[in-house]
Order: sequence, then C-alpha cells, then structure tokens
Amino acid sequence: MMSNEQKQAIEERIVEMLRTVYDPEIPVNVYDLGLIYSIDLNDDGHLDVDMTFTAPNCPIADFIITDVQTKLESVDGVESVKINIVFEPEWTPDMMTEEAKLELGML
Repeated sequence: MMSNEQKQAIEERIVEMLRTVYDPEIPVNVYDLGLIYSIDLNDDGHLDVDMTFTAPNCPIADFIITDVQTKLESVDGVESVKINIVFEPEWTPDMMTEEAKLELGML
C-alpha cells in the first residue's frame, strides 16, 4: 500500500508525462488543453485515465492514445494503465489552462 506522499509524487510524474503528449495539429499538450478529465491512481499502481478529444472524429486519436498509454506505463510506480475515452462532458476551449489559451492567442 502506498502512502499519500508516494501517491502524490507518482501523480505529479503522471501530469509531467501527460504534458509531453501533443496533438500534432495543436502546439499545446493534452493536459493543458483540458483533454484529461480524470487521473485515478489506486494503491496497487493501477491507473485509470478519462480523456477526450477536441472533436469526436479526431483523425489522430489512435496516435494520441498510444502515446499517452506508452508514456504513462513508463512512470515509476504505475503498474498498469487503462485509458477511457469519454465525450461527456463535451470538450470546450474553456477547459484549457490559462497557459494553453495564451499559447494559442486566446487571451
């Protein structure tokens, strides 16, 4: 069983790793775009991630999912990764971080 400190450290590494995944069409990472709806790490190191795309018919969805899966599986302390693709609630630009909006010239 992992301590709260261990879990928090792993979750911080998960977020750092998610910030290295980009939609090739947008110069902002999936985390700051607001595409990650939830990160749920249990005490056994199993990670559940709910994520979405800017559009349901995203042509590179498979590429992004594979990238997220591969990178998260490489995080120390993560034993397995399950990525759930959800479209509720629907993604909107309001879900982006201030940094992402700035990067895209929306502020």
